[in-house]
Amino acid sequence: MAGAALLNEMSKYVDVYLLPIPEENVAAYKKLASKAGKVFIKHGALRYREYVASDLNVEGGILPFTKSVKLKPGETIVYASVEFRSEAQRNKAMKAIFRDKELEDMMGDKPVFDYKRMVYGGFKILVDL
Repeated sequence: MAGAALLNEMSKYVDVYLLPIPEENVAAYKKLASKAGKVFIKHGALRYREYVASDLNVEGGILPFTKSVKLKPGETIVYASVEFRSEAQRNKAMKAIFRDKELEDMMGDKPVFDYKRMVYGGFKILVDL
């Protein structure tokens, strides 16, 4: 049973994003993210979560998120995570997500954050307690 649990745990896959957002745009971004999350779920994401920073003070030689995204005065960071069954399922879902007209329509002409400073990565779940 332990081997099956480990296989199930290792088969999940998570996309993680760090987004620098002007503090004045957080409410607008929350609306956008709520709509976008529904599109991700519609195409197979198991869980969609976004978090806004509340403590970015780091000491002791650790690289803070603020430097990773080159945070400017008046900005905050949103951390987003999207969970999928597997990396293969995520790859398939992302193709559908980015072809989804609903997602395209909600982006608008003026982005609420700087895409060029976004940090992104895909991760296999190592520990899930």
